[in-house]
Amino acid sequence: MDLSQTIFELIDMRSFSNLWYWIGLAVVWSSASHWVLGVPWDMAIRARSRGGQLEEDFETLVRVYTTRLVYIAEVSGLMLTSFIPFVLTVLAVMGFWYRVEFAQAVFLVAFPMTFVWILSMRTARRIRAAEETGEDLHRRLIRHRITVQAIGIVSIFVTALWGMLQNMSLGVLG
Repeated sequence: MDLSQTIFELIDMRSFSNLWYWIGLAVVWSSASHWVLGVPWDMAIRARSRGGQLEEDFETLVRVYTTRLVYIAEVSGLMLTSFIPFVLTVLAVMGFWYRVEFAQAVFLVAFPMTFVWILSMRTARRIRAAEETGEDLHRRLIRHRITVQAIGIVSIFVTALWGMLQNMSLGVLG
């Protein structure tokens, strides 16, 4: 047995039957839900309940991350707006036209994450424009987090359905 065969047996390129894919999917969505615009959600909860210095630190961190996101959008926005759809199209064609399961798996993670990215950019711009602080900032981030969680729930559900369909069809054919 050579090294490449050993690696492919260990990794298992059939993504939907691989436990590591599902662990990775769970990590992606739990991270997206926990890091709201780059700020850890537990910090938002502590700042809201205790106030004072924690609230100031939280607002400073939100200001830093929203400034960073808006800067990235302004500097790299055109390139990202071209590159991301290109990559998603390549993954979709490879995955669903040519039936490459690995491309399907990556597409089913990357496609909904683009909506999270767009939502994050939109939320960051609104926070910066309104210079939100205090309760208004918390409400905006709560709405953002709930929307990200809803996108994640739909994404996991669709991915699970597609993965079960792939596993059942390969089980019947194989």
